[in-house]
This record gives sequence, C-alpha cells and structure tokens, in this order.
Amino acid sequence: MIEATNVVKAFNNRLVLNRLSLKIEKGETLVIIGRSGCGKSVFLKHLIGLVKPDQGEIIIDGINVAALTFKQMSNLRMRFGMLFQAAALFDSMTVGENVGFNLIEHTNLSSQAIRQRVEESLELVGLRGIQDLKPAELSGGMKKRVALARAICMKPEILLYDEPTTGLDPIMADAINDLIVQLHDKLKVTSVVVTHDMVSAYKIGTRIAMMYQGHIVEIGTPEQIKNTSNPVVRQFITGSAVGPITDINFKSLEQVEGDRK
Repeated sequence: MIEATNVVKAFNNRLVLNRLSLKIEKGETLVIIGRSGCGKSVFLKHLIGLVKPDQGEIIIDGINVAALTFKQMSNLRMRFGMLFQAAALFDSMTVGENVGFNLIEHTNLSSQAIRQRVEESLELVGLRGIQDLKPAELSGGMKKRVALARAICMKPEILLYDEPTTGLDPIMADAINDLIVQLHDKLKVTSVVVTHDMVSAYKIGTRIAMMYQGHIVEIGTPEQIKNTSNPVVRQFITGSAVGPITDINFKSLEQVEGDRK
C-alpha cells in the first residue's frame, strides 16, 4: 500500500530523514516508535504531501506522491484520514460541523446525507448525539474521539495517527487504543501510528518499526520487538536513560553527501 525508498529530508541543513526505506502492507496497522525529533511526524507529512523528499520516493498504491500536481495531491488526500496530536478541532464550530467539515468542503453531498454520515461516524467512536456541542464543552478524551470521527467520516483507505494517546490518562488512553483496534477491524483500513507509548504500540500494532537517526533500525511484530537484542531498540522500549545510546546525533546533509563520496 505504501512504500518509501531511500527518502532523504533536511531542514536548514539538518538531516531529519536519512535514506529511510519502509514498506507498509495493505490492511495492517504499522506503529512507528522512536525518540522525539527522530523524524516520525515528518514522515507522516510526507505521506500526505505536506512535505516533499529531497531525495528518494514515496509510492502510495502505485502513485509517486512527489510527482503529483497540487490538484492530484488534493485528490489523493481524500483517501486519507488523520488524527492530529492535539485533535485540531475548530473551536468556533459544533462537533457535527467539525466531523463533517471535509464532506462539506470537498463533496456535493446533501446536508441530510452529511448529517447522516456524521451521526454514523460519531456512533462508531461512541459519541452518539453530541453533534450540537462545541469543543470547549468536551473532555480531552472526547475531543480525541471527535477528531477520530472526523478522520473516518470520508471513509478513508488509510488512517494516520500522530501520538493518539498523548495528554490522556492511562484509562482514556487504553479506551483510545481499543477504539483504534475496533475501527481497524470494522473499516479494514491501512493504519500508520506514530507514538512514544509502548503500551499502545504493543496493543494496536500489527508490526512495529523503530526509527532512529532518520531511518528504520528494526521492524517486526510486537513480540519480536519485545524480545529484540538491538541496544537502541531495547533502550527505548524499556525507557532507560542509562546505556550506550543516550542522544540523537543527526548528521548534516554535507556529512551524508561526504559519506556517499
């Protein structure tokens, strides 16, 4: 479904993605773990064309993302749903308007059809009957679920999650994890999840990929990752501040180019 090949991206001459290669199979939930600043969220932005690679390719269902025109990219984005880290709801809109926003902006559906789709999406995330509330009236967990309802309202083929449990208490985080699993099973979507939360990663992931210094250093099933002998991965999954790997030292773009020469 998604294939990244030797993707390189630098900002202000600082290398963030360093020849990253990764295959994501149709229908799986791939969880990407790694320390803050290692490039996880930047990779998600590449998938939906918000950022283009300096080198390498990202192919989605046979389509080279970097080669698309603005209009073609807009059409491809309709196949995605995204749950942002901070939910990113519009405060001035009701819950129903937030969930149906993309349908209103990008389809010719009638207001009745949109309302029905909104109700269905809210019911899928366990929030039936709250269409007329404003985001300010919701708890943090409810905001996440509303944002997830918005992500699935367009009936996407691919769901992207950027730190879905950040800022939630353990009970609500586990409820969000259950919801991600249930939606995956019901909707049969391909999911890519970026998280620091290993409890979440083990519960929702079909496979887990560890990103370090801008590329994938290990990928496997949750059980394989739990039993890894890779010191970088072990330090991260155990949360240890003591060990051989205590910092992320990115190379500059010039250093990488020098290595290649």
